[in-house]
Amino acid sequence: MKVSVTRTLIAAVLALFFAGTSAAVAEPEQAQAQDRQWSGWYDLGGVVTAGPAVSSWSANRLDVFARGTDSAVWHRWWNGSAWSGWESLGGNIIDNPAAVSWGPDRIDLFGRGTNNHLLHKAWNGSSWSGWVDLGGVITAGPAVSSWSAGRLDVFAKGTDNALWHKAWTGSSWSGWQNLGGRFIDNPAAVSWGPNRIDVFVEGTNNHLLHKAWNGSSWSGWADLGGVITAGPAVASWSAGRLDVFAKGADNALWHKAWTGAGWSGWEDLGGTFLHNPAAVSWGPNRIDIFVAGTNNHIYQKAWY
Repeated sequence: MKVSVTRTLIAAVLALFFAGTSAAVAEPEQAQAQDRQWSGWYDLGGVVTAGPAVSSWSANRLDVFARGTDSAVWHRWWNGSAWSGWESLGGNIIDNPAAVSWGPDRIDLFGRGTNNHLLHKAWNGSSWSGWVDLGGVITAGPAVSSWSAGRLDVFAKGTDNALWHKAWTGSSWSGWQNLGGRFIDNPAAVSWGPNRIDVFVEGTNNHLLHKAWNGSSWSGWADLGGVITAGPAVASWSAGRLDVFAKGADNALWHKAWTGAGWSGWEDLGGTFLHNPAAVSWGPNRIDIFVAGTNNHIYQKAWY
């Protein structure tokens, strides 16, 4: 009995100790099949000048992108066991990039060029393409989602402050479609199934606004409230599930979830950061969030 009690006390002390260490809180391989929880914030370094983007093309894979001090896009990835260093992908962009994956070893990366055009760069599993100019006149960083292999839906704020949409169908790009609304900063988009897209923006009233595609038509804009001070991020880890993140008036990260039946309230996830957050899910009950800290480093926080 004494041995059992002693072991229990030691385990409790160790648990308290490790809960307070930054090195142990956010590395993806440490996800446990126990009670779900948020990690602390983990500093990934770098020197970035806008909010990050993130995509995932397989379980336990993360690709993070950010604008560097040279205005180029920089890339760092998690391969399931370790983080790479930072890699320059060139280019010259304004604002946050956007990234998505529609299959293994595929990444599509978008940015707002210095000419305010939409720019595109892709990874095919062995090499990066060059930057392709897709035109348009956009006034903030883009967002992108994919609901099937070879499908891309890109969203951006136009000169009229409305949401504009351009799609890759697998063989060609559509023209630009005006989806209306009036908003501030970068949009966010995600798909949780075929022919489904959910788009979120910061309204001119600083509320979170939501618009959805159901496969045949777009909904109107729904006001989800809150007080946010930068464009949001969104991730989905299962059909009908949405997790939205935004910077609050206190510069902390706030979270609101759609469970399939209703919206949760707002949850304070702490931290102090600049610009827009980025979020992705690579499997059920897993979310990885990335932000630019006040020291211009990239920080990661995970739900597991």
